[in-house]
Amino acid sequence: MGMMVIRGVYERHEVTSLNHGIGFDTAAIELLLPTYGTSLGLKGKICRNWALNPHPTLIPAIESGWVESVCCFGSEVGMAAYVAARPDIFFTGCDGSMRSNRVLCQLAGQYGIDLFIGSTLQIDADANSSTVTLGRLTGFGGAPNMGHDPHGRRHSSPAWLSLINATSPIVRGRKLVVQMVETYAEGGVPAFVETLDAIEVGKRNSLPIAPVMIYGDDVTHVVTEEGIAYLFKASGLEERRAALAAIAGVSPIGLRSKPEQVRQLRRDGLVAYPEDLGVRVLEAKRSLLAAQSIADLVDWSGGLYDPPSKFKSW
Repeated sequence: MGMMVIRGVYERHEVTSLNHGIGFDTAAIELLLPTYGTSLGLKGKICRNWALNPHPTLIPAIESGWVESVCCFGSEVGMAAYVAARPDIFFTGCDGSMRSNRVLCQLAGQYGIDLFIGSTLQIDADANSSTVTLGRLTGFGGAPNMGHDPHGRRHSSPAWLSLINATSPIVRGRKLVVQMVETYAEGGVPAFVETLDAIEVGKRNSLPIAPVMIYGDDVTHVVTEEGIAYLFKASGLEERRAALAAIAGVSPIGLRSKPEQVRQLRRDGLVAYPEDLGVRVLEAKRSLLAAQSIADLVDWSGGLYDPPSKFKSW
């Protein structure tokens, strides 16, 4: 999925400023930038400015010259020495410590970045997304704030302008809001569902509204192992649902998809499979990651990253 995101989202929309949610999927993208991204000649063209905590998995991209700046909400365990050594990238004080500009970073994440991308646990037919399921209550983190499209006027950028999908003389761009999810989770549980568990959780706990993480009308792209649905291009709700179903595999939502309809969606650019993006699935191997272990990240940092002891194997 990470390779598809780099080609089918970041490269296609010229994404330069962004926020990554926490998770294995986005960590993999960060680790693919110095390898796969460089092989595509994208260094300096995408992923330059970040609103992001100092993720250790971003170290290889920083050290290989991909990253120009990181505006942080807060710190990450074990990253203090590395952050202090890179004041050219991170906003630090004269003593080398992280200066938490949390409010400014929150504003940058809401109004300044081109894109938010994160993983989820469940998506319904309208792309409503939640990490709250029956028996599992996972926090949203910054997703509800970063993963929405404020409709006020903002600065323009190629990525923001690329989501204009109308010919009216008065139009505005959109922030890219991308959700990544495998069609089936561990244990054969489908991620694409008719009804989000969050609705039942809300009822059981007498919540004023269902704990949806990101509302479907904010989601512009959904990425699965099958492909990418460019939801922002849909001309209506039914076409939007069809594009989502086309990448939902054999889940209950995916089984609604019809081959001829999928072919038309691919021709119209609402759906892209790996081959449509020039992504070779057989190249998606662990060896493509710039760092394949915590020890590798320590090496990339010049010994400055001090991971928690539970992650050390030495």
